[in-house]
Amino acid sequence: MSDSAPLVIAIPSKGRIEEDSHAVFVQAGLPIARNGGARGYFGTLQGVENTEVRFLASGEIAAALEAGQAHLGITGLDLIRDRTVSPDTTIALVKPLGFGRADVVVAVPRSWIDVAVMTDLAEAAALFRHRHHRHMRVATKYARITRAFFARHGLVDYRLVESGGATEAAPSNGQAELIVDITTTGATLKANGLKVPEDGLILKSESYLAASLRAPWSRETRARLRTVLDALETAEAPPAPKPKRGRANKLFSELSGKLR
Repeated sequence: MSDSAPLVIAIPSKGRIEEDSHAVFVQAGLPIARNGGARGYFGTLQGVENTEVRFLASGEIAAALEAGQAHLGITGLDLIRDRTVSPDTTIALVKPLGFGRADVVVAVPRSWIDVAVMTDLAEAAALFRHRHHRHMRVATKYARITRAFFARHGLVDYRLVESGGATEAAPSNGQAELIVDITTTGATLKANGLKVPEDGLILKSESYLAASLRAPWSRETRARLRTVLDALETAEAPPAPKPKRGRANKLFSELSGKLR
């Protein structure tokens, strides 16, 4: 990779997460200029030369970081864990951003009074298979982290059903017996007659600024990374005559040691 290649930053293409992502850079004094208006898929980071901002779906951002197609990206921890094969070795979590918070949980019908913890659910799934001669269906958009979580709890008698819409409605619609989905307040789960087992929390998620460990990092892209981190940390620091950048220095040093 030549030093003329840009620093590529991927951010969500629409919705509240896009707005919050823009606000992060605006607060840091590095506003994003989106080419072609609201429908454009490319832009630049003003204040840092030779940058390219790509607007992608949140799930695509996690995949792009793992593939090394973007140097930096903003996406949810849930998507980083679920949409990538080996996130611990391909993606570095740079900093939590304080928005997009949600819990990934297992939810079962409230009428299942004998299911209070995941051990109960594993027993219920085995009994369900014995009685109905089929696996219990689990509707979810989170296949990878669901399988890993269920394996840790010894739950094997189930079949995943991909959810393409309102996952919470799957049990009442007869599409599945239980779900794995995100929730913020639990109100939607409650409205659909669902409950979360006591130990049914899979992951507490929020949006992160993340860096690709597979992207080709040149001397110039590392320098631009340093500029971005300095700006982000300075924006968070309390007002002072001479803003300290110790946190940014430490963050850059720790991250730089992991980059290619």
